[in-house]
Amino acid sequence: MSNLYGDFNQKIDYVFKVVLIGDSAVGKSQLLARYRAVTSAYYRGAVGAMLVYDMTKRQSFDHMARWLEELRGHADKNIVIMLIGNKSDLGSLRAVPTEDAQEFAERENLFFMETSALEATNVETAFLTVLTDIYKIISKKTLTANTDTDSTGSSTLLKGTKIIVPGGPDSAAQKGGCCGS
Repeated sequence: MSNLYGDFNQKIDYVFKVVLIGDSAVGKSQLLARYRAVTSAYYRGAVGAMLVYDMTKRQSFDHMARWLEELRGHADKNIVIMLIGNKSDLGSLRAVPTEDAQEFAERENLFFMETSALEATNVETAFLTVLTDIYKIISKKTLTANTDTDSTGSSTLLKGTKIIVPGGPDSAAQKGGCCGS
């Protein structure tokens, strides 16, 4: 299949950011999804993701498996993912039982939370949960990277530099006493 714009596998000289702006439900996400060159770049480097469905619309929840598959197909395998049921303020219109979402999240090893962006319920908590887990993962990777061993087989992480504090117990011993002769 010939490509009107040339071969995208060639060296890239420029990177441009293009944003999609418009009302909700006009098809912005579908435009993005149809343009596959953008899809991989969109997920590349992501360390966290929030899969959001409208708890008053069952269809949006039913699409979560497809979105999760796409995310896992393009993102890092260690990405932190949270399933979010939004619009908890519209409880009387609920179309997705909490139990259904909890089961899905447990089966797929995701965090789960119900939020209300309108009332700001659990919004900060959701972000902090994801960010805290990302931090834990990054810290473990840093710790693992720093546990290399030196030529003697000792951990370089445990190596330190002796610091002599003036007036401390080691300073007198090094100088041969406190009161000079």
